[in-house]
Amino acid sequence: MTRTRRLAAAYIALAAAVAVLFALNLFWGSVSLAPGAVLTALLGKGGDALAGNIILQLRLPRAVMAALLGAALSAAGYLLQTFFANPIAGPFVMGVSSGAKLAVALTMVVFLDHGMLTSSATMIAAAFAGAMASMAFVLAVARRVQRMSILVICGVMIGYICSAITDIVVAFAQDSNIVNLHNWSQGSFSGVTWANVQAAALVVLPALAASFLLSKPMAAYQMGEAYARSVGVNVKPFSAALVLLSSLLAACVTAFAGPISFVGIAVPHLVKQLLGSAKPLHVLPGCCLGGAAFCLFCDLLARSLFAPTELSISSVTAVFGAPVVIWLLVRRNSEREGA
Repeated sequence: MTRTRRLAAAYIALAAAVAVLFALNLFWGSVSLAPGAVLTALLGKGGDALAGNIILQLRLPRAVMAALLGAALSAAGYLLQTFFANPIAGPFVMGVSSGAKLAVALTMVVFLDHGMLTSSATMIAAAFAGAMASMAFVLAVARRVQRMSILVICGVMIGYICSAITDIVVAFAQDSNIVNLHNWSQGSFSGVTWANVQAAALVVLPALAASFLLSKPMAAYQMGEAYARSVGVNVKPFSAALVLLSSLLAACVTAFAGPISFVGIAVPHLVKQLLGSAKPLHVLPGCCLGGAAFCLFCDLLARSLFAPTELSISSVTAVFGAPVVIWLLVRRNSEREGA
């Protein structure tokens, strides 16, 4: 009963954090709006036209996207940690986000140079192709290398290579395109439209639902491949599903917001500590709520801390996420030495 109460309290706390931070993202910004003006705009009762446009066309879609992509990124990190059996595996560390970033940058440059606009579907497809290419390389290395530390280093190196090529692509883009490419390549939720939100939801929500359906075999897989096979899990298709879902979720985030660091690593571990459970059925919903809250909080700081100057979302997530990863590595090292 105590565990049930702890889980319920944790979920309520996470849901409350998402609700409060979502509201703050609507009320707080470079343009100060009275609470009454925000509520009037949300209820569609007329009022100030400027306030209505700021809320309904800028802040609301941005907040929805931050929550949606935060949940996607956190879930993608958890799926990768399960697949690689490595606590510091994540879309950013394993080079998946960087591969998606490179593919999207190339697509944007080609389309913009020819005077064409990139659709949401094109961006997602390009990001997924780039993410899968990076993942294929990491999996090829995984077959030759047994030590997870070397695999993570290879993932980081792939990330650096893709980021370097992306910077070269941006450098040779037309002057009119550089600003958009540069802002996106640093990571940002700015400029999000309702069409973007709809496209992202059509990808992220089914992928998250599929991830929840894999909770039971995931719990068996965490005990080892031999145990998973013994309880009837078909390991190869299951592993392929984990790779595809994590790549798709990470690709969708990169397509719309650029690469966002450390969310996929830090949030799953913080959620597990809060819940006091490592069961996928418990952790996955917590990851979605925790990722949404984390990205809403970081985006609020990114756009309001030094307003009207906006920080890149990745810079803010790194400030809060990197210490969690350092703490995790130190704790694991202490446990090994103690053993």
